[in-house]
Amino acid sequence: DVTGRCLRQDDSRDVAASGAPDCLNCGTRLSGQYCGSCGQRARSRLISLWQLVAEAFGDLFELDSRLWRTIVPLLARPGQLTYDYLLGRRARYMPPFRSYLVFSVIFFVVAFFDPRDDLGLLLEPAPEQTQEQVAEQKAAAEQAKREILGELTEGGIEMDDPGEDDGFGFQVQIDGDEDEIDEVCNVTDESIENFPDWLKRRLTAQRLKQVCERIVADKGATFVDLLLDNIPVALIVLLPLMALILKILYPLSRRYFVEHLLFFVHFHAFFFLILTLEILFSRIAMLLNLPETLTVLTLVAASLYIPVYLYKAMRRVYGQGHMLTFLKYVALAAAYVFGMSLTIFGAALFALVSV
Repeated sequence: DVTGRCLRQDDSRDVAASGAPDCLNCGTRLSGQYCGSCGQRARSRLISLWQLVAEAFGDLFELDSRLWRTIVPLLARPGQLTYDYLLGRRARYMPPFRSYLVFSVIFFVVAFFDPRDDLGLLLEPAPEQTQEQVAEQKAAAEQAKREILGELTEGGIEMDDPGEDDGFGFQVQIDGDEDEIDEVCNVTDESIENFPDWLKRRLTAQRLKQVCERIVADKGATFVDLLLDNIPVALIVLLPLMALILKILYPLSRRYFVEHLLFFVHFHAFFFLILTLEILFSRIAMLLNLPETLTVLTLVAASLYIPVYLYKAMRRVYGQGHMLTFLKYVALAAAYVFGMSLTIFGAALFALVSV
């Protein structure tokens, strides 16, 4: 049986496929089917395509894999993964940074992957609408808009006509003709005189004007795409900043900086996981036509669980009382908001330079 995993004593059948008595990976003398030093199997031959695929996705589909054994405590036991890891109980769980990368990738795929745009060539195009259907849809939309504006006006709320909207989702719209663009993007040397010197060298008045014109020309779409591309890097930069804050808040804990970093790696992995579940739940609720009240209450409860999770994780890992933990929790939350704003600003600045 080529898929067997039983261990046997060293004999001619246990020698690697090349005939070498040493491990092909680390050179250690073999004494069975697996190397006693690095754990690699002695046989180097790939038996089948199925084994290659199973090896690649084994953690995802095996119910007893470390991935599934990591998800339950990550969601339901705040701080337990960090606590166990610091005590040395590590082999049963997925490595911390791997967990962070896996759940962050899943989140960004679920949140921002649009099969209509990214897989447009593989999808059958929708049937074109006739001119009569387009006219009817525009007329219905215009009528609904007039009714809403009329109701707001009767209630004493005056609003300008928002104009036409050709889509849904996260958009930035900056409209205007050439004269208005020239007026909006009128950047001079005086406009940037208060910038730091290092920023002036990179964002001159001429370059800033060109960037402004490009953003206005495509209504901010390129800038938003670049900003979203920079957010994962910004969140990675945020990790050591928050670990430093924890190091300051717990000076007597005798924990190394990397141990505080581990705490936030696990917390961000949980953060990505809970956001992914919220997005999936909202989409499933929409498909199943679940009551809107139930959907909203569930999403609100899941969102409120995030700050509660952080507090309980601090209690579990650092083991201090409620009052002291709460005071440090407030300080950490304030530092987190400031750090998040700072890193997002940096991401926006890099996106601005890259336009």
